[in-house]
Amino acid sequence: MRSLSAVLTVVAVIVSFWYAACIPMNIKGVLTEAERAGAVVVPEGARERRDLGTFGLVMGNQFAIPATWAQERPRLPAPHQVVVELWQTTVMKKITSKRSLVHHAWVTLSATLLGFAIGTGLGVLLAVGIVHSKVMDMSVMPWAIVSQTIPIIALAPMIIVVLYSIGVQGIIPKAVISAYLSFFPVVVGMVKGLRSPDAMQLDLLRTYHASRAQGFWKLRLPASMPYLFASLKIGIAASLVGAIVGELPTGAVAGLGARLLAGSYYGQTVQIWSALFAAAILAGCLVGVLGLIERVMLKRMGMAR
Repeated sequence: MRSLSAVLTVVAVIVSFWYAACIPMNIKGVLTEAERAGAVVVPEGARERRDLGTFGLVMGNQFAIPATWAQERPRLPAPHQVVVELWQTTVMKKITSKRSLVHHAWVTLSATLLGFAIGTGLGVLLAVGIVHSKVMDMSVMPWAIVSQTIPIIALAPMIIVVLYSIGVQGIIPKAVISAYLSFFPVVVGMVKGLRSPDAMQLDLLRTYHASRAQGFWKLRLPASMPYLFASLKIGIAASLVGAIVGELPTGAVAGLGARLLAGSYYGQTVQIWSALFAAAILAGCLVGVLGLIERVMLKRMGMAR
């Protein structure tokens, strides 16, 4: 109950600040609409209000405050507007509809899971090689670190153009971008986990004449599980970001990235925010599923926390 109370308190504070931020962000547009409708606005004329501070406009036109939370195309939509848009595009729409966020989320989720699987497999293999080979540790690990310094927004169009030029289209280019973002946390976490057994544990295996493979399966791999799941939680969220970014330069008509792009084209800020919240909810669900799998697996291995 204490945790729930703390969470609700934080949410209430965030929502309060959000509603408060809507007032100065939307006041100029609201005053312009009110003036066109015949209301008396201080000062008159959009040109005179353009360079004035928003807080001064709010204090001089307090009658317009409620309208800042109900504007059709606001700069910053109010929380209830985002909730209504989420409800209308999830519950009130058929899943097969092009306006359904469930449909768009499924398209993005497909690329996310494929990219996450590729990135996780690649990350685990690289980590095993780095731990067991000094050559890979000195050569591959620095390049893996350097690869993450390239902005994904610049790299994504290059990947898509190259793959399109060889005839690879559809979900694969988005999955490649997702894999690019998700493999690095897995590499780092898995390397740390595989190296977590101390010298005494490794010496004990040597006294039992355990082979290198037996040491890996019996000691290193089980010890790396907590580190692996912590990395997977980061990787799945990064993979979702990669799938969304991969939809932006392709001109996709389906997916959360396509939904964001369409909203920006037509000035539908409520649509943009609802897609953002849908992505956040989807990421939270994916991380939660991984958390449940982690709890079950670690409990079966006798390492439950």
